[in-house]
Amino acid sequence: MAIKRTKAEKKIAYDKKLCSLLDEYSKVLIAVADNVGSTQLQEIRKGLRGDSIVLMGKNTLIRRCIKVHAEKTGNKDYLELSNLLIGNVGLIFTKGDLKEVREEVAKYKVGAPARVGLVAPVDVVVPPGNTGLDPSQTSFFQVLNIPTKINKGTVEIITPVELIKKGDKVGSSESALLAKLGIRPFSYGLVISNVYDSGSVFSPEVLDLTEEDLMDKFACGVSMVASLSLVISYPTMAAAPHMFLNAYKNVLAVAVETDYSYPHADKIKEYLKDPSKFAVAAPVAAAASGSGGAAAAPKEEEKKDEPADESDEEMGFSLFDD
Repeated sequence: MAIKRTKAEKKIAYDKKLCSLLDEYSKVLIAVADNVGSTQLQEIRKGLRGDSIVLMGKNTLIRRCIKVHAEKTGNKDYLELSNLLIGNVGLIFTKGDLKEVREEVAKYKVGAPARVGLVAPVDVVVPPGNTGLDPSQTSFFQVLNIPTKINKGTVEIITPVELIKKGDKVGSSESALLAKLGIRPFSYGLVISNVYDSGSVFSPEVLDLTEEDLMDKFACGVSMVASLSLVISYPTMAAAPHMFLNAYKNVLAVAVETDYSYPHADKIKEYLKDPSKFAVAAPVAAAASGSGGAAAAPKEEEKKDEPADESDEEMGFSLFDD
């Protein structure tokens, strides 16, 4: 017969287990375990077996263990977890990828009926269609203002009806109707509320960020730094290219308005004196960037013209003679 341990012995064993996990793991997911049963929790433990461990317990006991561990080891990073232990929560210690672990936990959700007094986590909509209930149940639908009709001896819902809104408490009539229709509108499982990684605590939404999102946010931050630096005339790496460009524009403007000149300013002055050069420069640039076939066409025309000139000279006269 196994010896039953006392409460004190259980607390000591729990403290040793938690301290060993704190020493071994540096990444922790804080999960809300509302309406999660023991069987469901056991399935989650099996799914995470290998690189993750799920630890449940009283918040006060976990806080005390974390505090004692921090005093013994001098590692106060885990003290951040104490502030997150609110409500019915558990800790998932892991060595794997945080995003993959969260996705694995999300797979283990179980449908649940709408019990009286529960706060609806989602909107509940009753779809239209045949309910399979006999016509004597029509009054029950009328109480909930659900439009129905009798079809082939059974009650049929005509239009979809929003029965419960998110955040509202489930009433007795709504719970009874959903039970009669066999609808289990809610699903429960461990919900990750916070993430701890090597002393940093952040929201689980951060795990959804991709490299493109990070690059966009970084570019936005650099743009804001550059804008602020330009406004207050404070040089930074982000604003330096813009400052050099603006300075060059100022130098060029002074050179154009005065007799001071340098090679680049001389070109601008020539264009300002004779705007027609702009029209000449554009086709030249287009021709230079054109395809080789376009450049070869004039050469072919020249080759075709050469035999005609030679034949005129051989005949002893020219079409261009006066």
